[in-house]
Parts: sequence; C-alpha cells; structure tokens
Amino acid sequence: MTDANQALDAKILQVNQRLKAAKLGLQIERRGQKLNLRGTLPPRPDSSRLRPHQQRLVLGLSATPSGLKQAEQEVKVIAAQLIQKTFDWRHYLAVSGGGRLYDLDLPEQIQVFEEHFLMQPQRIKNSASAKTTWRFTYAPYLRKLVAIAQEHPKFSLAEAIYATVRSTDDQSRSRQACCTALSALAEFLNLELPIDLKSLWGSYSPNQTQARELPSDELIVKTFEQIPNPAWRFVYGIMATYGLRNHEVFFSDYSGLSQGDAASTIQVLSTTKTGSHEVWPFFPEWIEQFDLRSICLPPVDTNLNRTTLQRVGQQVTTQFRRYQVPFSPYDLRHAWAVRTIHFGLPDTVAARMMGHSVTVHTRTYHQWLTRRDQQQAVEAALSRTQLKAPLR
Repeated sequence: MTDANQALDAKILQVNQRLKAAKLGLQIERRGQKLNLRGTLPPRPDSSRLRPHQQRLVLGLSATPSGLKQAEQEVKVIAAQLIQKTFDWRHYLAVSGGGRLYDLDLPEQIQVFEEHFLMQPQRIKNSASAKTTWRFTYAPYLRKLVAIAQEHPKFSLAEAIYATVRSTDDQSRSRQACCTALSALAEFLNLELPIDLKSLWGSYSPNQTQARELPSDELIVKTFEQIPNPAWRFVYGIMATYGLRNHEVFFSDYSGLSQGDAASTIQVLSTTKTGSHEVWPFFPEWIEQFDLRSICLPPVDTNLNRTTLQRVGQQVTTQFRRYQVPFSPYDLRHAWAVRTIHFGLPDTVAARMMGHSVTVHTRTYHQWLTRRDQQQAVEAALSRTQLKAPLR
C-alpha cells in the first residue's frame, strides 16, 4: 500500500466516524482507486428482494482527497433521499456506455429513457407497436425539449419542459401527447415538477372531432371494381370486409379464409399495434364478391427490423391515392364499425375485434351515426318487430 493510500484511508476513517455520529447510515469505502458507499439501501430494480438490505453503491469517484469530499456530500444527499423515500437507483446505476444517469446530459438521458421505455415487459411482447409509439408519440416532443433546452441554456430542466408544453397549441391533441411524453420523462428522471403537467392538458377530447362522411356500402363496392391491381384490390377488400387498420392487412393469418372455414374469420397477429385479435366479416357475402379466399398480398416489406408498422401503413395510403379512391383507407375501417352497430353487434364484441377499448369504440363511432344510418337502424328494428308480432 502506498503512502498516499494510507493517508487517504486515515481520512476516510475520520469521515466515517463523523457519518456514524450523525447516524446517516452510510459509510465510504475505498476499493482500489475508486470510492464507493456502503449501507442499507432499497432493493435494486432487478432484484427479487423486497426489503432494504446492505448493499454497495458505486460512486465512480477517484480515491483522492477531492473525491473524498465529493463522496461525503453524496452521503448527505442520499441519506436525505432515504429519509424522504425519494431515493432512486436509476441515478446511481451505470448505464450502457458508462457513466450514471445523474451525470448524463439531456440527450443522453433521453437515450437511456428510450431504452427503458422499450424494455418494459408489456412492450417487449409487442416491440413493433412500442417502437411506433416511441417514434411518433414520444420522440417528436423530446426532440423539441432538447432544442428548447439548448436554445435557453439558463433554463432548468423543469423550465424547459414547461416551455416545450407551451410551444404546442392549447386545447389540442398535440398538447396532450406532449404532456404525456414529458411527464413520463420526468417520472423516469425522478424530477419533481412544481406544476403537474396534467393540469396543462386543456379540455381537448376526441369527442370534439368532426364526424366523417363515410362511404356508403354501394360506393365501397363500386370503388373496389375500379382498382386494376389484383393485390391492392385484395387489400382494399379485406379492409372493407374486416375493418382492419392499414398495416394489419400485412400482419394477419388468413388460413381461415383460404381453407374455407364456415366462420371465415381472420386472426390479426400480435406484432400489430394492439396485439392479436380475431375478426369476423361484415358483410360475409363480400368474401365471395371480393374473391377474398384467393389470398393475394402485394410485395410489401414487413420485416420490422428494417421497417415500421407506420411505414407499412403509409404504403396503403399511397396506393389508395394512386388509384384515386375517393376516401381514406381508415374510412373503410370506420364504415365497418358503424356497420356492426346496424347489425346489432354488442359494442364489447366489436371493440374487441377492432383491438381497442369499449370506451373508445362508443365514443368514436356512435357519434358518427348519420340520419341515414339512424333511418336504416330504425327500419331494421321495425322489420324485426313485425316478424315477431303475433298474428290476429
């Protein structure tokens, strides 16, 4: 042992005596040329233990007199966090590439947040959907946060977050998405915001969106006949008959159709936006009319290591425009949903087939029932009543 190490160990002993007298519950130790802390700490995130126990916390500080001063300050900070129950291992565990989350700059912290977001168990099961959510719902607002923080270097992170929220339109969907993304980042960084971002969401609601003028069933059939390419005609027919999202057409099991099963259901695969679900046709007769038993998908790259669900879906939109379809691909899905209401299909069943909640289903589609839709529903209900009426 060198004289320098012996002198430092003596100083460490003195500091530890002060820490013990103050009953802070943590001690400093030298391991080679680095300083660590040791004490009773909460379980690490990947631990199976449930109660605090003796652990070592790596500080990454050099075993020098100046490093010892920093370590003593760290002990006081961590002891206060333990008392206030705000201690978070994520600030002290080494992240990929080295360093600690606490010491990284904002772009690096966001990179670690992305890794954390995508590695959550519920997202690993559906990684393609998680990547799409990150790319289009989180990443745009986090990039804007970085830009604002760099433009205003004197802003604290909380101030930059509020400035980013204010940069979005009030009472808008983008305002709510921004608040969601930045709230999640603040929670990950264990950053306490003086004002809860939920209070800045505004009163935007999907209920405020205007109802679409959906294509009639007659127009849907007429348009199908005008698409010259058999593969894209199949895509169109499947979306009309089963109400699929754009990308779901390319991530479905069509064995029930090809084998001529009586139910003629298709299975949307788990790699899609909302996971696996089974769908029934409405109208069933469109299966034969659109020749859907002859599976014929266009050559679209579906390798999610090279592409995304969003890009796959965009190719459908592009082809609809190419063939001058007079409505959007999603209008076929929406028309399917309204059609199930006419058939009297319970909302719980229709919502499950569409891969979303009953609340979203009723909130979105029942408001789109036009007078034409209502008239058809009334006529269908009266027809059923007349059939059941007793003879006099």
